[in-house]
Amino acid sequence: MTETREIRLPAELCDTVEKRFAGTFSSLEELIILVLQELSRDEAAQQNQCEQRLVEERLKELGYL
Repeated sequence: MTETREIRLPAELCDTVEKRFAGTFSSLEELIILVLQELSRDEAAQQNQCEQRLVEERLKELGYL
């Protein structure tokens, strides 16, 4: 089983989000996990694109591209 951590969120925000996404997600925790996973993927993808550009620039400078 994956270890979990406890976080604190404003009750009003939680209530609003639970009402807004009640039909889509079974719990607030499920929604938060999905959002954090997506944000993590986006960050990794942006870093990979940046690294790719740097490698391509360096290869161009060296005359390989």
